[in-house]
Amino acid sequence: MHDPRLTPARGDLAAKYLEGTVKAARFVAGEKFEISEAIAPLRSGPSSDAELATQAFLGERVTVYDRNGEGFAWGQLNGDGYVGWLPDRALAKPGAAATHKVTAIRTFAFPGPSIKLPPVDTLVMGTTLAVVREQGAFAVTRQNWYLPRQHVGGLDEMAVDFVAVAERFVGTPYLWGGKSSLGIDCSGLVQVSLNAAGTGCPRDSDMQRDGLGHLIGLAESSPLQRGDLIFWSGHVAIARDAETIVHANAHHMATVIENTRDAIARIKAAGSEVLAIKRLT
Repeated sequence: MHDPRLTPARGDLAAKYLEGTVKAARFVAGEKFEISEAIAPLRSGPSSDAELATQAFLGERVTVYDRNGEGFAWGQLNGDGYVGWLPDRALAKPGAAATHKVTAIRTFAFPGPSIKLPPVDTLVMGTTLAVVREQGAFAVTRQNWYLPRQHVGGLDEMAVDFVAVAERFVGTPYLWGGKSSLGIDCSGLVQVSLNAAGTGCPRDSDMQRDGLGHLIGLAESSPLQRGDLIFWSGHVAIARDAETIVHANAHHMATVIENTRDAIARIKAAGSEVLAIKRLT
């Protein structure tokens, strides 16, 4: 079975690269675009009130296979391969290749070399940018936006500890499908944090459970280590140490640090047992 979240295939249409592996009325090569908005919603259907599946950030590349003529495009993100519907307004022809990325959890883009100017936009961690020059305290992008240099790093700049990245999101409001400091869900927190440390990571918690690390025991004889991932049905948390976790969750409607035993007991009382604990190293 092909996962529809990662497979651009419908009964009437599918990506050309899937020809011979899926059934569809026709196959198309698709057209390359990049995201032109700071944060673009990728939804499960071609409607502004359809479920938010994930988000795409400025500069991210996407292959579009269908446009419905009513403001939505169906395509696949080039980063994590997620498939869904994006608003047409968020798409632009690809520009210069990215050279840098936002390393702060969020930053402002200014229209000139002064922090006193009204910002053009708010950019979030993981946003990729083509920086054309540096000017004083600023990195200047191809859009002629001025970003604080300390909030921008090269594409090869990696965080040492992905758990420390996740901890920076504490207090961020919970948002189903979100993956930024303006709103984030449990698997979004894991993906953004691991990506910041240079580790590729699928989008959803079940994909992460299946694709990351190796299983360790659930017994008391296997104490948690920093960076272990704890999985429930539809939820994931990151171990900070043997006793605490950091996770985005709908109970607190925020990213919080919590005692692990307390969280496991609360989630069990709500009807969900721990399914797996994965160690990445």
